[in-house]
Amino acid sequence: MNKKDVEIIEKEQPFKGYFRIDRYTVRHKLFEGGWSGPVSRECLERGHAVTALLYDADLDFLVFVEQFRIGAHAAHDSPWWGEEASPWMTECVAGIIDEGETPENVVRREAVEEAGCEVTDLVPIMKILASPGACSETVFVYCGRTDASNAGGVHGLDHEDEDIRVVRIPAAEAFVWLDAGKFIHSATIIAVQWFRENHTHLRARWRSTT
Repeated sequence: MNKKDVEIIEKEQPFKGYFRIDRYTVRHKLFEGGWSGPVSRECLERGHAVTALLYDADLDFLVFVEQFRIGAHAAHDSPWWGEEASPWMTECVAGIIDEGETPENVVRREAVEEAGCEVTDLVPIMKILASPGACSETVFVYCGRTDASNAGGVHGLDHEDEDIRVVRIPAAEAFVWLDAGKFIHSATIIAVQWFRENHTHLRARWRSTT
């Protein structure tokens, strides 16, 4: 099945702020044939995003960022997380794709803004739907080549109230973090898992010959 198998009966916009809520009434084809009746669904529209795992092949280090996330703070109110859960997330650099930008341009911009790192090469990993039951957001996942020799400190844009700490760790330590469940941001987990599978040949490709 594809988009042609969905009919939009009505589309409303009950809320628009920093994000937007659209309410759809649709009907769609059924697996056993025929069409469904009218189905009402609300969808969070927050734009589309990129995220990039930054890698220095010469040092064999990965660069992450740590920052406060309101969604994590709200999620940790559930009884299943425990008191040790933190709303400060260790994740890859990321950003929203603005009108007129490409995902690759956003990676390069956000790497400088969030981590003070210049990206000199990019490998696309995959694109994912963050939470398709309720949100339209697509995340384009990359691995970016960088020089991490001076990576560190606190970065971010004041007018966006960003307070972002750079975290630089050896690739081997990142794999330990992955297995220990220290990464809980979904796109970051995907990126690090991909990187572990591609580590050897990516390092050979990006490592300096001088």
